[in-house]
Amino acid sequence: MDRDIVIIGATGQLGHDLCERLGPRAVGLTHREVELCERESLSQTLSPLRPRIVINTAAFNFVDDAETRAGEAFAVNALGVRELSLVCRDLDCVLVHFSTDYAFGLDGCRRDPYSEDDVSGPINIYGTSKLAGECFVRSLCPKHFVVRTCGLYGHHGSGGKGRNFVNTMLRLAREGRPVRVVADQICTPTATADLADATLRLIETDAFGLYHWTNGGQCSWHEFASEIFRLAGLTVDCTPITTAEFGSRALRPAFTVLEARRWQTLGLPTPRPWQDALREFLSSLPPR
Repeated sequence: MDRDIVIIGATGQLGHDLCERLGPRAVGLTHREVELCERESLSQTLSPLRPRIVINTAAFNFVDDAETRAGEAFAVNALGVRELSLVCRDLDCVLVHFSTDYAFGLDGCRRDPYSEDDVSGPINIYGTSKLAGECFVRSLCPKHFVVRTCGLYGHHGSGGKGRNFVNTMLRLAREGRPVRVVADQICTPTATADLADATLRLIETDAFGLYHWTNGGQCSWHEFASEIFRLAGLTVDCTPITTAEFGSRALRPAFTVLEARRWQTLGLPTPRPWQDALREFLSSLPPR
C-alpha cells in the first residue's frame, strides 16, 4: 500500500488517532523529524515522500502562555503554517489544517452557533495566531481543508500539555480534591477519535475549503465536568464559577459553539452528541 499521507504532529492526541486509523498509509512526523517553522526543513522532508495529502495537527496550543509568548505562538500557528502552505502548493498536494473555535468571541453576546460564513473575531493571542494561520492556508494552498474544532480530548494526552480536560478532571476527582469549573463559557467538547474519523471522510472528497466540525450539542465546562463525574461514577464537590473568578491570563470567549453547515451539505454523517462520545471514551479507559 502506498504511504500517500503525511501527518505532522504525530505524537499529539489527534495526530496519534489519525496515525492509528491510517496505519501503513501514513507517515507520522514529529518535531524532531521536521521543523514546521523552516521551509527548507519542510521541503527537504516532504519532497522525497511525495505525499498526496499532508495533515497538520501541530500547534502552539498554550492559550494563556500565548499572551506573553506571542512571538512563539505566531511563529508556529501562523508563520510556520505559511511555510507549510507554500511547500504543499509547490508539491501540488492537499493540505489539511486544524484551527479553533477561538477564531470567534469578539461579539460577546452571541448565543447562536457560528457557521463557516460568520465573520471571525478572536479576543486572545492564541485565537489570533490560529486565524492568521487559516488565512495563509486558504490564500496560498489551492487544495486545502481547514477544519475548526473545539475542546479536544483523546487517549494520547494533549501534545505538549501532556493531558486534557477529561484526564485532569478524573485525576482531581481521584485525589479527592474539590473542583471549581467555569460555568459561563459555552462550547462543544470533541473526542479526537470522532474528529479523526470525520477527517478521513473529508479527505475522500475534493470539496476543498473551510469547515466546522465538533461533536453535537453544547455545554459549559462545568456541565462537561459534571457529566464526566456522573458517567465515571464519581462523587465530586464540583463548584461552578465565573470566568472572572477563575482569573486566566488570556481572555476566553463566552460562546463558541460551531455549526457544521458545510459538512452537512456534503451528506456526511451527522456528528454524534458530545455525551455519547464522552461515554464511549470513558468506557474505553483502563480500570483504576
